[in-house]
Amino acid sequence: MDDRQQDEFVTELRDKIRVLEDRNTRLMEEVRMAEGEKRYVESELFRLQKDVKRLRAEMERLKSPPLIIGTLKDLLPDGRVVVKSSTGPDFIVSISEYVPPEDLIAGARVSLNKQTLAVMGVLPQPLDPIVTGAEIIEKPDISYADIGGLDEQIRDVKEAVEDPLLRPELYKKVGINPPKGVLLVGPPGTGKTLLAKAVAHATDATFIRLVGSELVQKYIGEGARLVRELFELANEKAPSIVFIDELDSVGAKRLDVATSGDREVQRTLMQLLAELDGFKPTGDVKIIGATNRPDILDDALLRPGRFDRIIEIGLPNYEGRLQIFKIHTDGMSIGESLDLKDLAIRSDGASGAELRSICTEAGMFAIRDNRDTVNMSDFDQALRKVLDSDQPSMMSSGLMFA
Repeated sequence: MDDRQQDEFVTELRDKIRVLEDRNTRLMEEVRMAEGEKRYVESELFRLQKDVKRLRAEMERLKSPPLIIGTLKDLLPDGRVVVKSSTGPDFIVSISEYVPPEDLIAGARVSLNKQTLAVMGVLPQPLDPIVTGAEIIEKPDISYADIGGLDEQIRDVKEAVEDPLLRPELYKKVGINPPKGVLLVGPPGTGKTLLAKAVAHATDATFIRLVGSELVQKYIGEGARLVRELFELANEKAPSIVFIDELDSVGAKRLDVATSGDREVQRTLMQLLAELDGFKPTGDVKIIGATNRPDILDDALLRPGRFDRIIEIGLPNYEGRLQIFKIHTDGMSIGESLDLKDLAIRSDGASGAELRSICTEAGMFAIRDNRDTVNMSDFDQALRKVLDSDQPSMMSSGLMFA
């Protein structure tokens, strides 16, 4: 083989090697792409398997037979129970082994199998949105120190509410029962709600506040049901204090001549009376009512054994007004010219809420003048604004609403 043929052979061999190297590179790239596609397919497969599992579980749940709601009426010695189904009649049925025996009490709502009517579970008691939407405070931040001019009333509330919750043994030693309910009577703005919150704070009790008018409903039996659920909620959150504000809206005197609406209010009142009779005076639930119209309350509410402790909360006297001013000005930036004694004298006849409003308005006058200190002149203007009885009303000044 001459040199020319040898060069051609070498060149041809190099070309073949280059082609093989290019092919190898392409194959390696295809392998990497195939591995990436494999990982993607595996992840997709895992995701689809999870979706299939979830869909199968959802299908099984949707294919499960519907349950009937019933009420447990009685427990039998042989382990079966008597239930009243939503369809009407009573049945003697068995109990699922997954139902805790301690949850089976008379009156509980239960779910029943559609075919066998066996008890499958115990349902929670429903509460009306009005009851669950009531003002519920686990521990109010109002203390006795935030209330001025009510020293005697605070003492009476402590004896009727605080001591039975914190020291029930005192009543057992003496051999008497504490008052079941406390009725706070007084004009608006005198601190009835504050006093109820303060005693709840002192006893670490849950404070449940509901306005009496919210218990008056349109349909027959709805108001009575709300009263029952209110006391059920109080028992669940015991120790608790139930505060029924504006009690006269549901506890007015019953008349011989009444409309259908009046009769429904009377049914609600009778349910409230039954609930007041149904719990122990030394229990963990205390009832406090408030009204500014005690003259229209039904006599059945005020008899001993119900609201048997009536605490009158009147307008504060001079010492009370001075104490209230000290409480509300304690956190204010006030000038040296402020004379609280003069303010207490000039605010004769004002309620606690009006005295607080005077302090707020005085601060607003200082802010209006771009000052960070409240002076006596600000309180003078606030006194005139809040306590001036000669201000024309909207109706007398000719203002009309569309």
